Amino acid sequence: MNAVLPSTPPASSTVLQTDLGGLVQAVSQSTAEDGLHNPFTPEQWDLLAGYLLPMQVEAGHTLFTQGVQDRTLYFIESGNCSVHYEDEKGRLRLAIVGAGSVVGEGAFFSHRPRSATVQAGSPSKLWTLTALRFSELSNRQPAVALALAMAAGSVLARRLGNRRRRVAAT
Repeated sequence: MNAVLPSTPPASSTVLQTDLGGLVQAVSQSTAEDGLHNPFTPEQWDLLAGYLLPMQVEAGHTLFTQGVQDRTLYFIESGNCSVHYEDEKGRLRLAIVGAGSVVGEGAFFSHRPRSATVQAGSPSKLWTLTALRFSELSNRQPAVALALAMAAGSVLARRLGNRRRRVAAT
């Protein structure tokens, strides 16, 4: 399971430009109930790009494990992720999350350990946003940070509102 993990971006006042074209297209074309539903203007996507780091993973790669303390938010550009809850009897698949959505939203907001394990179900391209980078975004681009928080919060609310997938909030 080889993965290209994101590196820590340099702490500078210059925002790095990254091509989010594939992610923007995935979000725009997503028809999933828990998709992001294109919450940003083109200008906001451009501003957000400097805070996200790309990540390519192979099928089976674990993004995060239930119980781990981590607040990284993952945007899915391509591929899909499988969400599993691990109880005392083993593993139970909760959901498959596809391109145009996010995983990691539960811990992102709650500051609590991960409530599920998420693995790539197929080769996938993701974009990561760490808590530190979100804090920087909040300080430098508060309107974009607010739009992102509202979009991720909307995904979380829709997942929690769906009784069948309620525990799929990650």
